[in-house]
Amino acid sequence: MVLGMTTFTFVHVLLSLIGIGAGLIVALGLILSKRLDSWTALFLLTTVLTSVTGFFLPADHLKPSHVVGIISLVVLAIALYSRYGAHLMGAWRRIYVVGAVLALYLNVFVLVAQAFLKIQPLKDLAPTGSEPPFAIAQGVVLVVFIGVGILSLIRFRPAPV
Repeated sequence: MVLGMTTFTFVHVLLSLIGIGAGLIVALGLILSKRLDSWTALFLLTTVLTSVTGFFLPADHLKPSHVVGIISLVVLAIALYSRYGAHLMGAWRRIYVVGAVLALYLNVFVLVAQAFLKIQPLKDLAPTGSEPPFAIAQGVVLVVFIGVGILSLIRFRPAPV
């Protein structure tokens, strides 16, 4: 047990937090029109691993987190192809930007949901996850990521490799 979690759950959470941290750096790079190849690889790898490991956490039925994981893996597959297969050429640049920002958003969406489930003061504000504080928090996250996505689409023009 690590911090009250199984080792597997701890690794899953750690991968998620690394993915979010690297993803935020990548998002800033998109806005600044910088490729940030190493950060991008770390972000994409840890985000894929986060989604994959989520399917091995204990569950007796399909949960909303599994649906988010499936969506994330599809988005990540497209983003990976756009970045490494199509080399950001033509429309693939925009597809990559949308995919990368969406994958990061999904990870942050789950982080906020988990925070409201696991952090007692937040849980007290929204015990069922359907109360206004939860909706407001998720709404703010969504608006921020829409803004990041728009700025990234406008500004990310990487130099050819």
